[in-house]
Amino acid sequence: MITVLLVDDQRLVRAGLRMLIEDTTDITVAGEAADGVEAVRRYAELTPDLVIMDLRMPGLDGVAATRQILAAAPHAKVLVLTTFDDDEHLFPALAAGAAGYFVKDTEPTVLLDAIRRTVDGDLLFSPTLLRRLVTRALESHPTETPTPAPEFTARELDVLRLVAEGHGNQAIAEHLHLGVSTVKTHIANLLEKTDTENRIRLAIYASRM
Repeated sequence: MITVLLVDDQRLVRAGLRMLIEDTTDITVAGEAADGVEAVRRYAELTPDLVIMDLRMPGLDGVAATRQILAAAPHAKVLVLTTFDDDEHLFPALAAGAAGYFVKDTEPTVLLDAIRRTVDGDLLFSPTLLRRLVTRALESHPTETPTPAPEFTARELDVLRLVAEGHGNQAIAEHLHLGVSTVKTHIANLLEKTDTENRIRLAIYASRM
C-alpha cells in the first residue's frame, strides 16, 4: 500500500484529493498538512512514501518545505501539485528536489498514475511542462546527438514519437488504441533500449532523433 501525505493550505483541495485516493485499492492517505512547517513535521512523524505538495502556502512555502524534507530524508519523494505552470515556480521546485510537477487541472487518472510511478522512482510532469523541459534541454545543448539508434519495433517508434510530444501514458494509449498497461510496457522497453533513466531523458532522446 502506497502512503501519501497531502500538503495544501486549502481544506477543500485536501478533501478532494483524499476522496480520489481513498477510492483506490493501493494508495492511502497517511496524513495532511496545511502549510510547509506542518508538512516537514508530519513527514518526520509519518515517513510516507510520497508527499503531494502545494507551492503557494502561508509561512513556509512548498519549495522551502520540499528542500527541508529532502535535507532530512534524501530518499523522500515529493510530487508538486499546484495551480502555477510557469518557469518561476517550476524550476525552483525542481532545484529543491521535487520528483514531479503537475498542475491542478490534471486528469484524476493521470495523477493517480503519477503517484504510483513517482513512488517507483520515475520523474513525471504535466505534458505542457515536459515539453517545456525538453525544449529547454535542446536549446541548452543543440549540438548533442543521440548514440546510434537501437532496433525499435514499429509500435515502439509510434510511442516514442508521442513521448517526444509530451503525451502521458493515458493520452498515448488513446492515440494508439492500446491499453495503458501496454503503453507502460513499451515505455519500460524504450527506457532500457535507449539507456535513459526517466521520462524526461527519453523525451529529449526522442526529440533529438
